[in-house]
Amino acid sequence: MTPKPLLEDGFSFYFFSNENNEPPHVHVSKGGGKAKWWLTPEPREKFAYGFKTGERRRMKELIKKHHGKLLKAWHTHFGTKE
Repeated sequence: MTPKPLLEDGFSFYFFSNENNEPPHVHVSKGGGKAKWWLTPEPREKFAYGFKTGERRRMKELIKKHHGKLLKAWHTHFGTKE
């Protein structure tokens, strides 16, 4: 099962369980769009496909707003230290 720590404004934020060898990050999808954001040291976009400019802006706002929650969910899921 893929952990989904956040669903908001139609965006689904999730992790893949086999990616604990990478730095903390979150995948995002909405409609046909897909994105990946690094969570540390600060949120930054790795890639985003299929999103309009406004959707990318909203995605960034949501990641910044929920950064602590997403990072905590990552560490809880993978059993790593914050």
